[in-house]
Amino acid sequence: MGNFAEYEQYDAMGLAELVKKKEVTPAELCGEAIDRIEQFNPAFNAVVTRMDEQGRKAASGPIPEGPFTGVPFLLKDLMADYAGVPTSYGNRVLKNIPVANDSEMVVRFKKSGLVILGKTNTPEFGLTGVTESEVFGPCRNPWNREHTPGGSSGGSATAVAVGMVPMASAGDGGGSIRIPASCCGLFGIKPSRGRNPTGPDHGRVWQGAVQEHVISRSVRDSAAMLDMTNGADTGAPYEIRPPEGSYLKEAETEPTALTIAFNTRSPIGTPVHKECIAAVEETARILENLGHHVESAEPDIDGMALAKSYMTLYFGEVGADIREMADILGRKATPADVEPLTWTLGMLGRSFSAAYFVEAMRQWDRAARKIGVFFKKYDLYLCPTIAVPPPRIGELNPSAVEAFAVKAVNALRLGGLLKLSGIVDQMAEKSLSKMPFTQMANLCGLPAMSVPLYWGADNLPIGVQFVGPFGDEATLFRLAGQLERANPWFDIRP
Repeated sequence: MGNFAEYEQYDAMGLAELVKKKEVTPAELCGEAIDRIEQFNPAFNAVVTRMDEQGRKAASGPIPEGPFTGVPFLLKDLMADYAGVPTSYGNRVLKNIPVANDSEMVVRFKKSGLVILGKTNTPEFGLTGVTESEVFGPCRNPWNREHTPGGSSGGSATAVAVGMVPMASAGDGGGSIRIPASCCGLFGIKPSRGRNPTGPDHGRVWQGAVQEHVISRSVRDSAAMLDMTNGADTGAPYEIRPPEGSYLKEAETEPTALTIAFNTRSPIGTPVHKECIAAVEETARILENLGHHVESAEPDIDGMALAKSYMTLYFGEVGADIREMADILGRKATPADVEPLTWTLGMLGRSFSAAYFVEAMRQWDRAARKIGVFFKKYDLYLCPTIAVPPPRIGELNPSAVEAFAVKAVNALRLGGLLKLSGIVDQMAEKSLSKMPFTQMANLCGLPAMSVPLYWGADNLPIGVQFVGPFGDEATLFRLAGQLERANPWFDIRP
């Protein structure tokens, strides 16, 4: 192929079609992707583990026949285990420890014909909506390198937006597919709880909030991938009703007229940037022009209570992650093994009672019941993906006062005192105020997508989010395909 522009003209399915027609070989595509990683990664820091040797070996065949045969691909460096290669979780000690086996999602990625070339940047344990780990450094947004690509799948989003690969793996426990898709002008859907497998080493990841999938340029790539990956694996904690047909076919099918609720108010009452509001309002106009009925409405959910339940989960899961590091390290984890804020969050997780944690989980169930009623009236729910355009690198880091408090609490082991001081609530609001819209879908187990339909005055992408009823990825794909045909974004590039 030997031509950057030609490579970028195709999505993943398009490249696979070229392989099928023998117009290009998997080895040539692999070489092209490696060349592009070499060229662009120093400036953007998207790929943190190179797997050139494994990629070239896979590309030399035999490659499974699938919708993506011979297509270069990158794995998010969190959960997506590839045997013999570390899964770092953005952590300074785990980055040196190879894993023993492929995760089930990676098994299914391989069966689709993909050629895996490396692992992408992620914040430590995937904890933030920006990708700025201490061990790997910040990943940068291709639209403006001073801004974040979002997180926690920021490395994957940057790699796709730059054009290293046409599609990359991602995971979403509070918005980590949709936020970077929004920040980088890409398409990203978080499937329903249980739609994709989490095994063999995980079950209810983040109590069922997490689902893995991909970030892509085209809707059809995402749909075809979900056709390949969906379905429970052995010992799965959830088994969702299978789709009635092909998601790829759904993406190619015009939807009937839908009734869509829209809202631009933050669920926690914090400000929403005027351009994020404008993105939703413009999308509402597009939907009306396509024949859909759009009206202002929002679910009757206590957004602040749900946000606090999310933070309780967050603290508890970090505490458990730090304890489980002992199984990998052969010793107890110490503060030197993780970032200071991660250690503080773990201490907080250990300071809450079991009853407090269970009460937080019950908030999820109450919210899920209420939004179930909401979707009796509406087919989909439209809102901003995030409340601000992509923040600048470092903008969401703890302030000097907060950083000092974290270090002091860690030194004195005063997690409970920090909880009582109110600093935690301040830090949580600072973080969630920028990204308050995505968590609801995770906690209620709903499918949700970010669609790139708007660019701000400074040419930074601003995605809009659609949330669907539980198990109804089909309607989302039908609408996404229609929006993509009506307002193409594939050729809008950094």
